[in-house]
Amino acid sequence: MTPSRASLDLAVRRGASTLLAASLALVTYWWIEGGGLGDLGGWASGLTSLGRWTGLVASVLLLVQVLLMARVPVLERAYGQDRLTHVHRTVGFTSFNLMLAHVVLITWGYAAGSLLRWPAELWDLTRSYPAMLLADAGFVALVLVVVTSVRAARKKLRYESWHLLHLYAYLGAGLALPHQLWTGQELVSSTGRAVFWWTAWGLATASVLLWRVALPVTRNLRHQLRVEEVVEEEPGVVSVVVTGRRLDRLKVQGGQWLSWRFLGRDGWSRANPYSLSAAPDGRRLRITVQSVGDGSGSTATLTRGSRVLVEGPYGRLSPRSRHGDKVALIGAGVGSAPLVALAEELAPAGDVVVLHRSSGPGAFTDDLRRLAARGVRVMHLPGRRRGPDSWLGDAHVGRYSDLAALRHWVPDIARRDVYVCGPEPWADLVVADLRRAGVPETHIHVEAFGW
Repeated sequence: MTPSRASLDLAVRRGASTLLAASLALVTYWWIEGGGLGDLGGWASGLTSLGRWTGLVASVLLLVQVLLMARVPVLERAYGQDRLTHVHRTVGFTSFNLMLAHVVLITWGYAAGSLLRWPAELWDLTRSYPAMLLADAGFVALVLVVVTSVRAARKKLRYESWHLLHLYAYLGAGLALPHQLWTGQELVSSTGRAVFWWTAWGLATASVLLWRVALPVTRNLRHQLRVEEVVEEEPGVVSVVVTGRRLDRLKVQGGQWLSWRFLGRDGWSRANPYSLSAAPDGRRLRITVQSVGDGSGSTATLTRGSRVLVEGPYGRLSPRSRHGDKVALIGAGVGSAPLVALAEELAPAGDVVVLHRSSGPGAFTDDLRRLAARGVRVMHLPGRRRGPDSWLGDAHVGRYSDLAALRHWVPDIARRDVYVCGPEPWADLVVADLRRAGVPETHIHVEAFGW
């Protein structure tokens, strides 16, 4: 990545953090100015005051959540998918916990500090305050999102079901708005407050409409994507080749992913995220999919000419994020798909090493052979993982530790940008060894299979 792009992405991350901190400080200042600290002197007034503050902070973080879900390109490029996912989870759970605290504390305060009166007071507030029923419905929608976002619950859901349920976050945020603006005096009691909140909500809404609705619709109308070919690479793994109009104008790079909807099959309305498995050439796009659920399992049944809808491209696992010409790519199984595409783009002008672990022949044998012919150093790591604490294949049992093997195969690993893609537990082990090998944190680029 050129210094200008690196500096721009860093500036965006710092700017976003500064803007969030300033917004939280501003609403806290307004809470203090409105007597928030003074009200803490009494039991009932203190509960109400803390309820007001938690509601303000929760509202700011809820807006941040909406922006994170809006797929704003400048944030996608600056953070990358894995970092955005971590921020999204942290902000989401914090916002929900503060919102729950807001409901409990402010109702408790209105009940004169009596827990026994709390249920009746909550019912009275719901009946008598404007838009409270809408707010309650929004809160229920957010509860559904939070519950299904807990790791234990996510593991029991298909990705397609989880993704559909996750969209209720938009509904929850939208239903909360009337209550906040009609009954939240902290939000509208001065011109400055009103301008701040209306502007924030307007920008969040515009971002969703622009980046999640208008841009995907425009791109799909422009490119008219259709399935050209479906190829079985190995049992349970297929590649889908897609063509369309003016694909040279689709700003996608090898290593990036898109959300795909294939029309004419069951469940077409639910999007699936797949990375490109070949560098885009302006005429075709290729993805390689392993059958692990209903959506991916039906990919093999796609017919030539089927319409395709996409959102994206997304992700920072691309040439944009590198700092120099020396690159190492480490992938496992179908997780090597974006790395194969990335290697194709980097091969002409860089020192590229590919470490590919696969328990079988692998879906990318021909691709890796072509890369090797172009000067890319390709290393196969065959076999199943040799243990739960190892990311190497069992063909290397007893020979080296994972770290020693990495340093042996790539002696200058600490001076390379390293891209990692594969199942999340496996990728975590690779990243841990990269850190031990001295690779700077800024030079480790990860995209793990996890949602």
